Amino acid sequence: MFGIYLKRELGRRKKAALVIALGLALGIALVITVNSVSAGMTQAQDKVLQSLYGLGTDMTVTKARTAPTSNSSGQPRFEFDAKSNDDDTEQSSDRVMTQGGQALKSSLVTKVADQKGVAAAVGALTLNVTKVDGSFTQGKAQSSTSGSGSGQGGPGGGQGSGSTAAPQVQGGGASFDVNSYSVAGVDVTNQDLGPLAGSKITSGTAFTSAQTNAKVAVVSKSYAKENKYKVGKTLKISGTKYKIIGIATPDSSDSTTDVYLPLKQAQTLADAKNQVTTIYVKATDSQQIDTVKATIQKNISGTTVTTSADLAETVSGSLSTASNLATSVGKWLSIAVLAAAFLVAALLTSSAVSRRVREFGTLKALGWPSRRVTRQVVGESIVNGLLGGALGIALGLGAAYAVTAISPKLTAELGSTGGGGGMGGGPGGGGPGQQSASNTMEIALSAPVSATTIALAVGLAVAGGLIAGAMGGWRASRMRPADALRSVS
Repeated sequence: MFGIYLKRELGRRKKAALVIALGLALGIALVITVNSVSAGMTQAQDKVLQSLYGLGTDMTVTKARTAPTSNSSGQPRFEFDAKSNDDDTEQSSDRVMTQGGQALKSSLVTKVADQKGVAAAVGALTLNVTKVDGSFTQGKAQSSTSGSGSGQGGPGGGQGSGSTAAPQVQGGGASFDVNSYSVAGVDVTNQDLGPLAGSKITSGTAFTSAQTNAKVAVVSKSYAKENKYKVGKTLKISGTKYKIIGIATPDSSDSTTDVYLPLKQAQTLADAKNQVTTIYVKATDSQQIDTVKATIQKNISGTTVTTSADLAETVSGSLSTASNLATSVGKWLSIAVLAAAFLVAALLTSSAVSRRVREFGTLKALGWPSRRVTRQVVGESIVNGLLGGALGIALGLGAAYAVTAISPKLTAELGSTGGGGGMGGGPGGGGPGQQSASNTMEIALSAPVSATTIALAVGLAVAGGLIAGAMGGWRASRMRPADALRSVS
């Protein structure tokens, strides 16, 4: 009886049911769209952080670089011979400097790994290599003769036809190219954590655990393409040749490191024996990262511990702006629209009940109790809510698919904060002490829809139907059989 009556009443009031369903559908579709876009923003930010930190890294340990002393400016210095017999001779020089924070002792890696809550810790050394090559060109001394006359000439007192000016050097100079690239020293015994963890080897092979001090290198795909490097060729840094054994392609975005070397080789290049610039840390429990951070800071003084959450705060650009809009304006807008949809559905249902005075009064006169009338109204409202939910899910999925298909490009700029204690301790990431360093990446936005979002939409549809039904049912339960008689004309 309930189902038959429900079907008949919904069929009679198709227009009203459609209006209620559409109102709920718009609110639910907006909720799905905002949630899916927010999830896409989170994924995009994770890609940015993974490209700098490496997959699996929960935090990094660094040390702020101290200000240079009066005797040392900390700037690269190049010296060349410029002898007279070196005309047009090519000269080249590499300047290798540690990049990021102040160097840490390698023994700190073990100390960090022994802290409570730390699953693994790996040290890395980040370097910047500035290569200057070119040649000097010697100038030529030339003299010129000017004027004419019959006066006395030179010292011999002979007759001269002019005077000779002092010789002048013409031509000459120097022409040098400057090329700068980043190098990361990798602990080859644990490559699942550290600067190389965010890339995969797409050509050649990765480092082996036996190559702790081998003269081999892995180069990024972009750097290899730019310099026409291939597996098997050699790369020369500061007079040392390294055999390229692999090409690394980042999983998510442009690589921030150009060349990867075994950690000991990088330490030799930089004259930084048993030193690292960054310690990559993986926590045993991702929910206890703040606790692990506090433990490391307490037990290892003078270091800066940076978590992924800290690093995310330094992300700027259109990605950050869009993310803030999605999390603040977008969510509040969706809540407002959804609340308005619920209110409209409740008011329309209540209005529809008011127009059914004769019907409900007659049913009560025939013996229907108030709870049965209320159940009937609530049942109709829930069906309207489910219809609106189905339509809203379809609209929301369509909007999310459109965003993914268009894939708008967002830029993410990750730079260090000032004061020498900045975030972004990853290789090339503008680590502590680099106040002007930054990385700009371009991320394609997607809008993934999870099962949780669909479940939320269904829950909202049912909630909307219950709210509308509760209001309409309360109105219907208060009607008396006498009301039906008074409404008869």
